[in-house]
Amino acid sequence: MHDYSMFEDGDRVMVAVSGGVDSLTLACVLHGWQKKAPLGFELLFCHIDHGFWKNSAGAFRPEISIGEQLAGLDIHLQVFSERLTNGERSCFSCSTNRRNQLFDLAREFACNKIAFGHHKDDLIETFFLNLLYSGNISTMKPRQDLFNGRLCLLRPLAYLEKENIITLAGLFGLTAVKNLCPISSDSKREKIRSMITTLFRQEPKTKESVFAAMSNIRKDYLL
Repeated sequence: MHDYSMFEDGDRVMVAVSGGVDSLTLACVLHGWQKKAPLGFELLFCHIDHGFWKNSAGAFRPEISIGEQLAGLDIHLQVFSERLTNGERSCFSCSTNRRNQLFDLAREFACNKIAFGHHKDDLIETFFLNLLYSGNISTMKPRQDLFNGRLCLLRPLAYLEKENIITLAGLFGLTAVKNLCPISSDSKREKIRSMITTLFRQEPKTKESVFAAMSNIRKDYLL
């Protein structure tokens, strides 16, 4: 929060809640931090409903599976139906549509920032995804300013590892909602996750080295 000056007085921050353990934990962390921070800012908690639960036996609507969990912690969740576009559904198109819809919602509710639950492992995975599949060296930033500073994307959990977030979720009494997307287990990200999990299990210290490397770029030694 301090390294990237994420919040300022008067901010209206939309918190993107997918229902996974990461975004649920982020919602609770920010809700608690808001009460004690020496800043005055507003939080709006939003979920984009893809409707996958309608075709899954025993699944509950987001208002129940996600909203009731957060309501028990005094957090109000707003749910919006996914705005579909033409074309075949893919991880890329789904992510792009969701991101654009969040941008539109931020504009509608006069939010100048959007907070996501991405953590250290997500940033490392994105680094390898872009390196191996897109031919570039890049990742998600803890803070990213867009549209000439009119909108800012925040990732307050960027320094936490997945295991830290799981521990926090247990303390908050949170239960992750299952990802019902039919192609969620067959994505490039899942393949990368499996590959680097094996690498870091064999060489545990390389994880911190990779994370450090993303902010230690030696351009003179790149093509």
